[in-house]
Amino acid sequence: MVSKLKIIPLGGLGEIGKNMTAFEFGNDIIVVDCGMGFPDDDMYGVDIVLPDFTYLKNNASRLRGLILTHGHEDHIGGVPYLLKELDVPIYTTPLTAALVELKLEEHDLLYNTQIFTKKAGAVFRLGCFTIEFIHVNHSIPDAVALAITSPIGTVIHTGDFKIDVTPISGNMTDLVRLGQLGNEGVLALLSDSTNVEKPGHSDSERKVGASFDKLFKGCDKRIIITTFASNIHRLQQIIDVAVKYKRKVGITGRSMENVLRVASVLGYMNIPENVLMDIEQINKEPRDRVVIISTGSQGEAMSALYRMAFSEHKQIRVDSGDRVIISASAIPGNETTISRVIDELFHKGAEVIYDRHTDLHVSGHASQEEQKMMLALVKPKYFIPVHGEYRMLVKHAELGRMLGVQPKNIIISENGKVIELSKKSIKTVDTVPAGAVLVDGGLGEVGDVVMRDRHRLAEDGMIVVVLPYSSYDYTLLGEPEIVTRGFIYVKEAEDLMTELKRVVMETVTACDMQKITDWTTIKSKVKNNLSGYLYKTTRRSPMILPVITEI
Repeated sequence: MVSKLKIIPLGGLGEIGKNMTAFEFGNDIIVVDCGMGFPDDDMYGVDIVLPDFTYLKNNASRLRGLILTHGHEDHIGGVPYLLKELDVPIYTTPLTAALVELKLEEHDLLYNTQIFTKKAGAVFRLGCFTIEFIHVNHSIPDAVALAITSPIGTVIHTGDFKIDVTPISGNMTDLVRLGQLGNEGVLALLSDSTNVEKPGHSDSERKVGASFDKLFKGCDKRIIITTFASNIHRLQQIIDVAVKYKRKVGITGRSMENVLRVASVLGYMNIPENVLMDIEQINKEPRDRVVIISTGSQGEAMSALYRMAFSEHKQIRVDSGDRVIISASAIPGNETTISRVIDELFHKGAEVIYDRHTDLHVSGHASQEEQKMMLALVKPKYFIPVHGEYRMLVKHAELGRMLGVQPKNIIISENGKVIELSKKSIKTVDTVPAGAVLVDGGLGEVGDVVMRDRHRLAEDGMIVVVLPYSSYDYTLLGEPEIVTRGFIYVKEAEDLMTELKRVVMETVTACDMQKITDWTTIKSKVKNNLSGYLYKTTRRSPMILPVITEI
C-alpha cells in the first residue's frame, strides 16, 4: 500500500519565475501553477522561459488537474504551452480564470480547455487529493493559498502572499483558517520566500495611494504612470486619485487594456462613467487634466512606455510637459533596461519620479515577520521554502528553525528533485527532468544547438567561405571569397585574410590530390582546418560556413 507523498518542484526554486510544482500520491498527480520566466541577457532572441514538461508528459494518464494560485505571469504564463502538450482541466479563481482565457484565446486553445472556477473557501477533490482554496493578500485580487490533503496528511502551499491588514478590497489573509489547519495538524508547508531578506512587515497597498495623491496635488503637467498591468488594486488607486483631481484617464498597452476590461466586467474595479477616454481623444484634453496609465514598468522592448521614451509611440510624444511616475520595482535582471528607458525619458525633458523611497511601490510578498506568522500559525512538521533564489530559500529555512521546525525536517530543494514525505520522514529520493525550455516567439522552442550557435555568433562572429567550383570536372575555378560578420573588419586585417585564403587553398588542394569530390566532405575539411587555425592564432571560434557555388 502506498503511504508516501511526493512533491516535485518543476520550476521556481533557485530562481524567480516559472513556478510549477507537482504533487504525487499513488496513481494521482496534481500540478500547482504553470508560470514563465524572463530570459537572461545571454539568451539571445529568447522571449520567454518555460518549465520542462517532460515528467508530466510521461505521466499524462495520472494527471488529474492544474491548480492556479493567482494570475501573475510567473504562475500562469506557461499554461498555453502546457495545454499544447497535454489535455488537463484547470481549477482556479474567477479573475485568474478570465486572465488565462485571454491567453488561451490568443493560442486558439480556449474552446478545447476545461476551466473550473472556484472562490476562496471552496473545497473540491481531484483523485485522492482534497484541495481547499484559502484567501490571501497579494498584488492581484483572487490570490489563494492551497490546503492539499493527501491520504497521509495536509500540505499547505501559500502561493504568493502577504498579510495586509488594510487591503484595497476584500479581506485580509485568512489567518483564522490557517490557524485552524495548524491546530488540526499540518504535515508540510511550502511557503513564498521572495522577500525573506526584508525584515519587518510589507507595507499596505494603501500607502501607494497616499503617494499618488501627493504627486497629483498641484501638478500642472500631464501625468504618465506605469505599473504592472496585473496590479488591479494599483490601477484602482490611480483612477480614484484621477477622479479626485478631475483628470481624464487614458490606457495604453494591450495587456493593460485587457486586464482593465476583465477586472471591470467581473466587478473587481469601480470606474465612474466618463473617466476613461480613448488614447487618441485624450490628447485633445488640457495636459493638466490628463492621466495616462501605461505598460512598460520593466522597460520591456515594444511596451507602451518604451515606445514613448524612444519616440516610437503613435499617439503620445513625451516632453517637458510630462511627469512620468514609475510605480513598480525592478524584477531581478531588468535593471539595465529600466535605466535605459528612464535615461531616454530624461533626454526628452520629462520629469521622472522613480525613487524607491517615495512609496510608489509596495511588494505583494511577505517580509520576515509575516513569514514567521505563517510558520507560527501553521506549525508544520516539515518545511519546504519555495519561490525564490537559492540564498532566499536558505534564509527562509533559518526562519523555519527559529520557529521550531526541526532541522532534519527542513528541505532546501532544487528544481527536478523528488521530495518524498511519509508521516515519519522527509527526504530527496530521485530527480526528474526540470531544466529551462527556451521559446523564441517567432520560431517556437529553441534547442541547445541553436542557442550555442547564437552564443558563438554574438561572441565571436561568423566567417563565410565561398568556393567557386566547376560542375563539370569538380575543380576550383578561382580564389575563395571570404566574408566576415562580427569577427574582424577585412581591410584592417589583410594579413590574416591572406593566411585564411592560404589555409583554404591548401585544404582544397589536398582534397584534389585525394580525389575527394563530395561537397560535404570538402566543406567539412575547410571548416575544420580554418577553425583550428583561427583558434590557434586568435583564440577565437567564429562560426564558419563554407559555401560551394557550382559553375
